[in-house]
Amino acid sequence: MLAKFVTIFKIPELRQKILLTLALLFVYRMGFFIPLPIINQQVLQESFQALQEQGSGLGQALKVVELFSASSFGMSTIFGLGIMPYISASIIFQLLGSVYPPLEKLQKEGEAGRKKINEYTRYATMILCFGQSWFWIRYLSTGISSESLILPGFEGMFPHFVAALTMTAGTILLMWIGEQIDEYGIGNGISLLIMAGILARMPQALQDLLAPALEQGVQLGGERGVEKLLVLAALFVSVVVGVVFITQGQRKIPTQSTKHVRGRRVMGGQKQYLPLRVNQAGVMPIIFASSLLMFPYFAFQQLANMTNSLMMEHLAAIFGSDRGFTYNVCYIALIYFFCYFWTAITFNPKDMANNLKDYGSFIPGHRPGRRTAEYLEKVMVRITYVGAAFLAVVAVIPTIIASFLNIDFLIASFFGGTGLLIVVSVGLDLVQKIDSHLVMRNYSGLLES
Repeated sequence: MLAKFVTIFKIPELRQKILLTLALLFVYRMGFFIPLPIINQQVLQESFQALQEQGSGLGQALKVVELFSASSFGMSTIFGLGIMPYISASIIFQLLGSVYPPLEKLQKEGEAGRKKINEYTRYATMILCFGQSWFWIRYLSTGISSESLILPGFEGMFPHFVAALTMTAGTILLMWIGEQIDEYGIGNGISLLIMAGILARMPQALQDLLAPALEQGVQLGGERGVEKLLVLAALFVSVVVGVVFITQGQRKIPTQSTKHVRGRRVMGGQKQYLPLRVNQAGVMPIIFASSLLMFPYFAFQQLANMTNSLMMEHLAAIFGSDRGFTYNVCYIALIYFFCYFWTAITFNPKDMANNLKDYGSFIPGHRPGRRTAEYLEKVMVRITYVGAAFLAVVAVIPTIIASFLNIDFLIASFFGGTGLLIVVSVGLDLVQKIDSHLVMRNYSGLLES
């Protein structure tokens, strides 16, 4: 394995791509140590830490947003919003492309249409980012605990406007970094930014997990007994193995090309396979479901504050700090919904059947055209059910472990849930892209023995 890593850096083009990617990720991490000048960072950190210690639903919701968006709310920095505005804008235009004919037409125009859609996405990102940053600054001006977090002398609208522009510029810079990694680096830029944000928090989560065990000594029972650490370690290994298995899993549909005569030679007739991924939607259903489940908490919390209703407080707790049976059922239902929804957008059986027909290929036992499209749709519905089940299990593992082992939800999510799922999935994609460069130059890949 060491020899393979040495080989990677012997290839000039691949070495340049890797070093450029690492340099851009370094710039991304440096931005988290540049705070907004108008915010009282010490008071903000103390308020945010108090929300975490109280088990507040708001604190947990903000931590979940940080996990998926590569952002940091505990310290308001120039990269405070992370990359989530760009992800939101991309999702909006991808969804509109399936229902809005002009965008659908642009998608079919190839590279020129893709560049035009990317341009629209950037404009939408700027609008979303400025709106979110403005509301965030105004929220800090009122204070998380009824105390303004704005430094004296910066209470006016103009300093707030400048701070919102600064956070907007930070997100635009992150968007640019992601696009540069896509074009000149190695791997998917946005995914690598999210993965880097998760990995940067893992050491702190590991320290929080092991600190009680180191203070009390490793023993059976207790707050961090050896049995809890063993369960988390086994869970870590199981999730990694499961993610690799499902991510790499494919349903290979046999296809055969028709024979045709060219001169004196008979061409075609070979048997091939059409691979369909088991987890076609990736981690997007979990991100969608987690984001959507934050809205009930904020809505019920606002109603509880306005009406002083115990029932509204109970409903807010269900979607905030408790995360019990009702929350998990809603979570699983939304994951299944978004799995099928995302697959329906990204996978078009009719187009795939027409492409097979145009290339002179067919699936044995099924007539080209409509029958082939119906068969492909039937197969995709079945394997999507399996992929959604796996995502649902991975998504609810942190909630179950946190409640049964009395471990913080965020610690469990890093070492046995969605955070680990994202890291392993992005890592596999990165390794595959490095392998493609090695194989193209007649070297053995990292995944080959």
